[in-house]
Amino acid sequence: MAYVKVPKDLSKVKTKVALNLTKRQLIGFSIAGLLGFPVYLLCKNFLSTDISMILMSIVVLPILFATLYEKDNLPFEKHLAYIVRFHKAEKIRIYKMESIYNTDKKDKIKEKIIINKSGLKSNGRRRIE
Repeated sequence: MAYVKVPKDLSKVKTKVALNLTKRQLIGFSIAGLLGFPVYLLCKNFLSTDISMILMSIVVLPILFATLYEKDNLPFEKHLAYIVRFHKAEKIRIYKMESIYNTDKKDKIKEKIIINKSGLKSNGRRRIE
C-alpha cells in the first residue's frame, strides 16, 4: 500500500484556480501578456524581431518577478512596502519615559535614551575613559 506524507503546516499550500495556477499568478501573467504582446507588435514594425523580443522581455520581466516573488509568505508589494517604510524611518529613535510612581508633577523623571543605528544605547552623554 502506498503512503503519502501530509505536511502538518498547511499555511504554505495555495489554492489552485485554473491550469494549476493560483489566482495571483493568473492575474499577473494576464497583465504581463496584455502589456508584452502590444509592445512586441508595435516594436516589430520599427525594429528587428529579436530586438523587439528583448524589449518585450524587459517590459514583462518586472511584472513576472512581482507575480512570482514571495518571501516569508509575503507577496512582493508588502515586502517592498516594509523595505520603503524601514528606509524612510528615522535612523535615531528616541525613547521617552515617565515614572508612574512619582506623583509630584515637578519631580517627574523624564529619561531620554538614544538608540543609535548600531543598536547601542546611550543617555546622550559622552563617556569619559
